[in-house]
Amino acid sequence: MSAQPPSEPRIDLGAPCDLHADGLLLRPWELADAPVLLTLADDELLATWNGHIIKSTLADAEEKVTTSREWVEYAVWAIVDPNSGAVLGDIALHHLNAANSSAQFGYSVFSHARGQGVAPRAMAAVCNFAFNTLELERLELFHAVENTQSCRAATKAGFMLEGTLRKSYRYGDGELHDEHIHSRLRTD
Repeated sequence: MSAQPPSEPRIDLGAPCDLHADGLLLRPWELADAPVLLTLADDELLATWNGHIIKSTLADAEEKVTTSREWVEYAVWAIVDPNSGAVLGDIALHHLNAANSSAQFGYSVFSHARGQGVAPRAMAAVCNFAFNTLELERLELFHAVENTQSCRAATKAGFMLEGTLRKSYRYGDGELHDEHIHSRLRTD
């Protein structure tokens, strides 16, 4: 009889929660937000750089919202204007790694909210959550080299460019792209 490998330690994300950023509310997605997800397939920039855009039915979008609220494998928030209630984008911690005290970062800003510093402000709140609540040491962020807007947002949020990964990820356009890897440490 062979021994079972030890199970990977998990990071306890806790219950989904709201976060407050500089003039933004980060909250779990709600079923009422599902129609917003259907409009994202029409955003050429998001469709190119995100392979997870919902392109089908309201039921699919509702299932994505329901799954996003589980907070087992990842934590995801809708980025919302607290005054109007408009959804401006989304942001997530994923690929949580307890053994290495790390996670990866992902975010999207919708077309009507670009150029307003939404991503860096939301990233600051999620970094605070990751470092202070989850007690992580390292956050990583990957983006296609051609996605210069994401590179600027990462830099503004204090993520250091560490290098380029060649032909490392197939994006929504179906092509393999070189990617930049950025990181931010608790001590940064």
